[in-house]
Amino acid sequence: MSKLEDNIETIEAGYEFLLAYAAQGRPAQAETGPGPHARPTIEGMSQAVQSLHEKFKASDNEFERVIADDCAKAGAAMRFILAQGRIGSEMVDNLNASIHLRAVLTDLFLYSEVLKPLPLDDTPGRVQSFDPSKAN
Repeated sequence: MSKLEDNIETIEAGYEFLLAYAAQGRPAQAETGPGPHARPTIEGMSQAVQSLHEKFKASDNEFERVIADDCAKAGAAMRFILAQGRIGSEMVDNLNASIHLRAVLTDLFLYSEVLKPLPLDDTPGRVQSFDPSKAN
């Protein structure tokens, strides 16, 4: 698995986890004891968006620079949450609803779709899966 693919997977899987976490109605509290806790997921997502920002910020491709900008904004929101002593479901729900995080997700869905390899034949309805390791 490529670093790009790892980062995309971390962000997408993290978002899915955070949706479930937000639905649990947990009060804002210091995260101790048995989990699951949101902080490790947000930390991983923050590192992944930072990595994508670094990868794309000086790209010759205009859309990759858009991804970098959106990652910078979403990363700022995540670091803001991580700086808090207590994280609860409502805070996570607001992060999930953030236009900045949603922009990153939508960017990555579009980016992944465009980078899918072309079909090997003209079979109607044939579905190709994306392999980011072959994209570069």
